[in-house]
Amino acid sequence: MKPKIRGLRWWIIAVVMIGTSLNYLTRSTLGVAAPTVLADLNIGEREYGLITAAFQLGIMLQPVAGYVLDLIGLRVGLAAFATAWAVITMGHGLAAGWHSLLALRAALGFAEGTAHPGGLKVVSQWFPARERGFAGGIYNIGASVGSMVAPPLVAAAILFWNWRAAFFIVGAMAAVWVVLWLTVYRSPAEHPRITDEEREQIISGREAHLTDRERRPLSKLLRERNVWGLALPRFLADPTWGTLTFWLPLYLTTTRGFDLKQIAMFAWLPFVAADLGCMAGPATAAWLNRRGIGLINARRCAFTIGAVMMICMIFVPQVQSPYAAIALLCVGGFAHQMLSVTCITMATDLFPQNEVGTVSGLAGTFANLGVLLFSLAIGGLVATIGYDPFFIALSLLDLVAAAVLWTVIRPPVSQETAEPLPLEKPL
Repeated sequence: MKPKIRGLRWWIIAVVMIGTSLNYLTRSTLGVAAPTVLADLNIGEREYGLITAAFQLGIMLQPVAGYVLDLIGLRVGLAAFATAWAVITMGHGLAAGWHSLLALRAALGFAEGTAHPGGLKVVSQWFPARERGFAGGIYNIGASVGSMVAPPLVAAAILFWNWRAAFFIVGAMAAVWVVLWLTVYRSPAEHPRITDEEREQIISGREAHLTDRERRPLSKLLRERNVWGLALPRFLADPTWGTLTFWLPLYLTTTRGFDLKQIAMFAWLPFVAADLGCMAGPATAAWLNRRGIGLINARRCAFTIGAVMMICMIFVPQVQSPYAAIALLCVGGFAHQMLSVTCITMATDLFPQNEVGTVSGLAGTFANLGVLLFSLAIGGLVATIGYDPFFIALSLLDLVAAAVLWTVIRPPVSQETAEPLPLEKPL
């Protein structure tokens, strides 16, 4: 009999973080390699915009991915989807033109749509309410880590071999994680190495409104105002992450004059700042919650602080020094992840475990719709109007998102000191 592991939930979320890192590493590889790939395959910015849009169209099917995870379970579901994204990523190395890249990106988007629904389901299953914010922050660090590792790793692969090798390497890394996941993961009810004390801590720490509720059909969830209270802010906020992931290397190359070595040296820095933001959001919400502010309101306050900090993005194209621009982008990366992880985690506060995957998938669809539309706009207009209007838009969208979060979300009674509207009141 294998020995029990104390604090097993933190080891579980660490494995999820590694998986999220590889998810974002695989999706970020093309962004870093874009200057080289576009030149080698004779692809223009307009076609590149369509290629990035194809990824967003694929990942907009997150409700399907989330529903599959709710239906067949996390262990098998995530293993299957992660295997798919590993194989598809390696397929990028065989691309012969923009049409094949577009098809591969669409398939990769669908396969990778399980990242947030899967991570949130792990958080909802393995953590009591008071720890969910930090657990969500830890696994979301993976998004920043993957995007942070991409510039030096991909640039090194291109310099030593070629851009095709970069896709083979990161795809193989994702395949290795599948083995780790299948080896480590079980639900708390089934895991042979969880202690009785930890299992009881998890169960007793769940809110009453999140337990013993029958899973509602999608048609009913779509009438739930809290679904839209999460989906609309993500629609407005996520274009920032799409811009950093897919367009930052091209911006630094075409506008700031960076070469591949400089991209490897500096393009990862905003993602380091984003790592800190992943923990700053939950820490701020927890600090406010300990001082008597309800959990949902505490999270909304943390989101609003991040939205105010995002105003710095308006100055990115205005500064003369490229290093000052990088510094401002670092503040933007910190602020975005501070508010993003806060919004994403709220799904576990508002919905039961058997609905978290579907709800987070719906919110993810709107998040990626925002990235899709923004990316198409950049691809179609940047050659004529430049990047300035897009940085201005990024600085303002999150303020609108904060207003939506405050006006649409209705907290459950158990989490607020005031008397809010019932959780299931429709929009």
